[in-house]
Amino acid sequence: MSSKPRALSWLLLSAVVVLIDQLTKVWAQHALAPAGTPHPVIPGLLNWTLAFNPGAAFSFLASSAGWQRWFFVALAVAISGVLVVWLARTPRRDWRTALPLALVIGGAVGNMIDRLHAAVVTDFIQVYWHQWSYPVFNVADCGITVGAVLLVVFGLFADGRKAG
Repeated sequence: MSSKPRALSWLLLSAVVVLIDQLTKVWAQHALAPAGTPHPVIPGLLNWTLAFNPGAAFSFLASSAGWQRWFFVALAVAISGVLVVWLARTPRRDWRTALPLALVIGGAVGNMIDRLHAAVVTDFIQVYWHQWSYPVFNVADCGITVGAVLLVVFGLFADGRKAG
């Protein structure tokens, strides 16, 4: 491995995502009970609504017999491990790679903590418009989604950045 500074310091951002995620979930469990009761934040657009998801995004595998808990824990460990290795091989100044990786790692670890602790992921952010409602989500989900989108967007423009 090269002696050049690597992007592992970006794991501090991952830790911040995990901390904010876990603190907001504790708040949601205490302030928003009972589950399923909407608390309007921006009427017609945003509610805080406590929900518990034993599955993955969009409640994928939520009705399975319980094996999905350990499957998603193993998946989070594997993906986070691969992304940490990627960070270790990324130059520290390459924030277009490091930032999204750190966000995804933080989100994956945040939801993994829930699965290990309670066998379900705590969600509480509900976005809706009239009769349409997006599935309830949390800060960890935001980290994963924003990180994945940034990886794609920055990846699409990587050739132009290197050429210029």
